[in-house]
Amino acid sequence: MKITILNGSPRKGGNTETMVNEFARGAKEAGHETEILPVGQMDIHGCLGCKYCFAHGGECVQKDDMQKVLASIDQADMVVFAAPVYWFDVTAQLKCAIDRMYARGGVGFHFNKTALLLNSGSDGVYEAAIAQYKMMGGYLKWEDKGIITIPGMESKTSMKESKALEDVYKFGLSL
Repeated sequence: MKITILNGSPRKGGNTETMVNEFARGAKEAGHETEILPVGQMDIHGCLGCKYCFAHGGECVQKDDMQKVLASIDQADMVVFAAPVYWFDVTAQLKCAIDRMYARGGVGFHFNKTALLLNSGSDGVYEAAIAQYKMMGGYLKWEDKGIITIPGMESKTSMKESKALEDVYKFGLSL
């Protein structure tokens, strides 16, 4: 199975990157091909809502880094959405990439499996992100393979000491 992982963190070397790398390590050990795309650090502009994509076979009118993301998800069997939660939802950078996936709304998606990996400084802040993920997946009939939330990420390197990191690795390994 080919798994595309969208890392929505704008922070290089932080908790989300650590989490994503452990998930990918487990998935690779299980025999899957993984590609991590750091969408939080890529040049991806907001959707224009112009519907050019609907008239042009899913091609977006904008020529930015989202072309690489769309090319990857077009080949993927599974997409993993990963982000820190800063203010009760996924990062703006990940949401922007999700919005730009609208380009495939008219032609459909190759993948049908998804997962969600979230981390934050506080517990009890995941409801909006999980609700959006479930609504999107339900509408598009994507199979949810799992959701992991890890609170207590107070510093940039907190994930490295978190016991929950083993759960992320095992999740990747279980696929």
